[in-house]
Amino acid sequence: MSDSSTRRTTPSRALLSWALYDWANSGFAALVQTFVFAAYFARAVAENETLGTALWGNMMGIAGLVIGLGGPVLGALADRAGRRKPWLAAFTVLCIAATGLLWFVRPDPSHVWPALALAGIATIGSEYAMIFYNAMLPDLAPRKRMGRWSGWGWGLGYAGGLVLLLIALYGLVRTPGWFGIPSADALNVRAVMPLTALWYLVFCLPLFLFTPDAPSANIPPKRAVREAVAQLRDSLKGLRKHRAIALFLLARMFYNDGLTTMFAFGGIYAAAAFGMTPGEVIVFGIGLNVTAGLGAAAFAWLDDRLGPRRTILLSLIGLVVPGTAILLVQSKTLFWIFGLAIGIFVGPVQASSRSWLAHAAPAGKRTEMFGLMALSGKLTSFLGPFLVGWLTLATGSQRLGMSSVIALFGIGLAVMLFVPAPTCKEE
Repeated sequence: MSDSSTRRTTPSRALLSWALYDWANSGFAALVQTFVFAAYFARAVAENETLGTALWGNMMGIAGLVIGLGGPVLGALADRAGRRKPWLAAFTVLCIAATGLLWFVRPDPSHVWPALALAGIATIGSEYAMIFYNAMLPDLAPRKRMGRWSGWGWGLGYAGGLVLLLIALYGLVRTPGWFGIPSADALNVRAVMPLTALWYLVFCLPLFLFTPDAPSANIPPKRAVREAVAQLRDSLKGLRKHRAIALFLLARMFYNDGLTTMFAFGGIYAAAAFGMTPGEVIVFGIGLNVTAGLGAAAFAWLDDRLGPRRTILLSLIGLVVPGTAILLVQSKTLFWIFGLAIGIFVGPVQASSRSWLAHAAPAGKRTEMFGLMALSGKLTSFLGPFLVGWLTLATGSQRLGMSSVIALFGIGLAVMLFVPAPTCKEE
């Protein structure tokens, strides 16, 4: 069946089930990587917040390097094998298992290394899963609505993160919570981790039950690996023929590194620079998810009307201006105002990046191209966290450390100015 015919016959239930995976996955990003476990690690597990910030940054950097090196190979392998769901399932289970095991990380420096190992494994599983998830979009959505569905997926993701943050805050973190878990030994905070794992497990199921997969190519595994490596090598060489994609991947390399770093340190920065309690950090996360979800949903229409390139440029400007302000203000109120403003543009820049590549990638190499997008997003993803960690240690100021995020957004914006609007080319 041809690509276009597959998209025309995809039922709405299948597309909604696909988009619901964003709802499932976003809980991990919100509660583990940003607002709960990251802040808990820096404040309660590590010896002090400065050291915790540096260690967390180093872990995220190493995980990013693994993702960047392995992502393109896995993407090329999936393109040769055809099916994406088995890969998606394997890495989803990896993330869910590692996230659930974070329950055992107690507020004690002896648990630093298990905490970092499990968080790193979960991050790798989550990011690898998203390669195969993103690559399903062009086979499911009509070309005229890819931007819309991509944006709706991101919007659902932020809505899911919002709901889970509310459950975590009122059910667990604030005591006495709905579930009656005490705060002794940080049990109430640690319980957020198995809750996040269960959330991911339950809400990822509709995709596996109702969303069609690409057909199997019936290629033996050894042959698929061999051909995948050869295909990846040819694709890297062939990027010279796809100048627009190469420039886009370069721009995304920088601004996605900024996003990754912002997510990794957002909760830590809020807690340390503005003295926010764990409950306040979660409330801020709830507000951020509201503005991010509204932004992703609203800009989804803009993507289809103006195109993903213009949407990305507008979003990057919207990240640089309030992001700079956050580093300068001292007031917690102003931090809230500018922080929530940033949320409006976080979803659109991610959704429109997925949309841009879905439009531009050759039909027969889409998973591979999304693997290369993972490479572009992760090849230097260690740089931002390392810079934040090193600058924080060297200067004793998290504000100076976080300035690297704005620099990465600015470089990505400058490169994106030279990226043309996407044009689809069949293989």
